[in-house]
This record gives sequence, structure tokens and C-alpha cells, in this order.
Amino acid sequence: MSDSYSNNRRIKDMVASERPQERLERLGPEGLSDRELLAMILRSGPKGIDVVTMSAELIDRAGSITNLLRWSAEDFREIKGIGKVKALQLIAVMEFAKRILKAEDNQSTIFDAAEVVAEHFRTITPGLEVEKFWALCLDRKNRLIRRAEITSGTATSALVHPREVFREAIKLSASAIIAVHNHPSGDPAPSRADIQVTRQLREAAKVIGIDLLDHIIVGQKTHDPQGLGFYSFNDAGLI
Repeated sequence: MSDSYSNNRRIKDMVASERPQERLERLGPEGLSDRELLAMILRSGPKGIDVVTMSAELIDRAGSITNLLRWSAEDFREIKGIGKVKALQLIAVMEFAKRILKAEDNQSTIFDAAEVVAEHFRTITPGLEVEKFWALCLDRKNRLIRRAEITSGTATSALVHPREVFREAIKLSASAIIAVHNHPSGDPAPSRADIQVTRQLREAAKVIGIDLLDHIIVGQKTHDPQGLGFYSFNDAGLI
């Protein structure tokens, strides 16, 4: 082990040129790696392990910095050196990040293409073992008012009724909705039930007077023969 670190492995004990805060001051936040930024939050590691190394292990375990947004306090506590207090601090930071992302979506994203919707769900659907069904409730400019989770089903089915899908949209005075659900298998190809639900939603939209812009099935690019990772009923000419 390098002499650059002392036994308690705090940031302040690192050689000045290697300290994340020194690099932050010199290079700006964009000059720091993910693990260095995380080390700024953690501040110290367990005996024998420096905090930057611990941060790297945490990110490696999660698979990406984005995946940490879905971690629970129990997940964080599985990392050596993270106790109850640090786990709760990290949960608070991740919740703060999610609220910022949500606010950005609400204010700036225009949901005018299937690709935009798929990107919105890029950090939401990975790892889900059951089908979930959402309604993106939109204003007249196709900006998000609210993402409402309608149902959570089994590994192969998320039963939904048009009444449930449009209830939240009516409550929010939405001008339009985009229906979205995931396929845990990763293959976004629609099933017979998916096609039937889409027909029901299309007919209900006409009666209610709230536009159904699309129904999108989110999967994974690696499991999609088309390589898109999603299926759009609108793009397929079925809405």
C-alpha cells in the first residue's frame, strides 16, 4: 500500500495533488472522475482502504453511477465502510439527484418522439423483473405533467384497463398521454394482449377527448431484433 494514505484513509490525509478537493479547485467538477466526485461525498473509507478506492468499488458493484439512483440504504451498507449514517446520506443525495432529473424532464423535455420516451425510461426499467405500465400525462406542448404508474404486474403481464390509464390524465387536465410499459425479457415486440390493450386505449381516447399519442414498449437493445430497444405503436402505424 502506498505511503500516500494513512490508516484512517480520509481525503485530508491524501497527498495534496491526489486529493479530489484539490483537483476540484484546480480542474473544476468536470475534471473529476465519478469515483472522485463520490469520494467527496463519502469523505472517508474503512481502515486499510482509501475513500477513492471504496468509491470505485461502490460504482463497480452498481455497474454505473446511474444505477446508484435505484439503490436502497441496505444496498449501500453492503459496501465495507458504509454504515447507517453514510447510507442515509447517500440515499438523500440520490433522491436529490432524482428530483433534479425529474424537474428537468418536466420543464424542458418535449415528448414528441418514441426515442425521447425511451430515453426517459432508460434509468427506470433496467432490472425490473415484472411488467409495469405508466401513463405520461402531457400538456398542450407535449411537456410532462406527471409520470403515473398505473399497474405493476407479473413477469409477463401488467393488466391494465383504459379507465385506470385515463383517470390520472383527467385529474391533471392533461391534453394527451403516452402509454408505456416494459418487457422484462428485453424483447419489446408486442404481444397479442399488448395489441388489444392499445386498441382499447385508442377507442377510449376518442370518447374521453384526451389524445393517445403513442403506446411504447420498452425493452433492451441487446434483445431487440431491430436494435432499438423499444417498440412504438405510433411508428408502426397502429395508432
